[in-house]
Amino acid sequence: MDNSKEKLFNRGFISITIINFIVYLVYYLLMVIMAVIAQNNLHASLGQAGLASGIYIIGTLLARLLIGKKLELIGRKAILRYGALFYLITTIAYLYIPTISMLYLVRLLNGFGYGTVSTATNAIVTAYIPKSRHGEGINYYGLSTSLAAAIGPFIGMILLNYTDFRFIIIFSIILVFLTTIACFIFPVKNIQLSKEHRATLNQWTFDSFIEKKVIFIASMAFLMGLSYSSVLAFLSSYVKVINLVVVSSFFFVVYALVITFTRPFSGKIFDAYGEKYVMYPSYLFLTGGLFLLSITNSGWMLLVSGGLIGLGYGTFMSNGQAVCLKTVTDNHRIGIALSTYFIGLDLGLGVGPYILGELRSFLSFQEIYLVAGILPIICIVLYKFVYHEEQAGIQQLAK
Repeated sequence: MDNSKEKLFNRGFISITIINFIVYLVYYLLMVIMAVIAQNNLHASLGQAGLASGIYIIGTLLARLLIGKKLELIGRKAILRYGALFYLITTIAYLYIPTISMLYLVRLLNGFGYGTVSTATNAIVTAYIPKSRHGEGINYYGLSTSLAAAIGPFIGMILLNYTDFRFIIIFSIILVFLTTIACFIFPVKNIQLSKEHRATLNQWTFDSFIEKKVIFIASMAFLMGLSYSSVLAFLSSYVKVINLVVVSSFFFVVYALVITFTRPFSGKIFDAYGEKYVMYPSYLFLTGGLFLLSITNSGWMLLVSGGLIGLGYGTFMSNGQAVCLKTVTDNHRIGIALSTYFIGLDLGLGVGPYILGELRSFLSFQEIYLVAGILPIICIVLYKFVYHEEQAGIQQLAK
């Protein structure tokens, strides 16, 4: 085998990973500040503020469903480039949000733009990862997403404390503009479809939108996203209640450092020993981090919880994606499979702020984080008694 084909850090892999990082960075940057902006600037209730954060994901889900189906039909190149352009236009639209209704509309459309670009990048990167290094490659690529999930909120909270909403939006517009240019420069190879595959993707059936083989891991992603949304949507409000606003800026720094140093190891463990050796710990770490966050009363406890949450949610994000690639081997189904996985993840992140925001009317922030911490425990039970039993049955039949 040509050794160059086994090279992971090739130019294409690095380029699409950087593009993906910026796309997700802007998403997380805006997600963490949107609830506060809706309350302070538009006088929204906590439930409305949660919806302003979460309605973004409805647009993302629509994009995942439509683009996951049409990605290979239209072509990865066109989806990436024109999706980035739409993402830029809808980010500029944040400069005009006089009412909460207009904010909902802009968030919905911006979410569609983000979903379009991220669906394309998630499929494009698979062409640059050697099959023998799928776990390792997806973990390094996933590092861009996880770092964005840490650095984006960190930048957002810093800018929220020292600047205003208009400055944050202009900053975001610049980042998306540069990314759009990069998307038009980056050479993307489209998948060549057979007549049979093209006919299948043109059908309006359940299978043309959703990959059944990854529904279970997508369901786990939903629960994990729902759990983590408690951090994204309400950490900035919670730290004010417990008087840890200054230290809270470093919460996501610790998150980022932890996943940066652990990500390469989790990918190699995935390839060498199997997914259960990284998935179970990810559930436990997220639960531990959220439980600790619920009782936090000092700076060091807040930062330790950030590290544990990074080990939990950050590890799950990329390894769940690697499970999808391991499960689905047909190239023409990869886009749909990854779209299905991220539908689950994004749906959890999207409905979480609204659901938890409504619970806040009769639960304290501490109790909200306890509730969120129970969800990964449910994942452990389901993963053990549903997924592994199912896999064991499949292996037994294969013998």
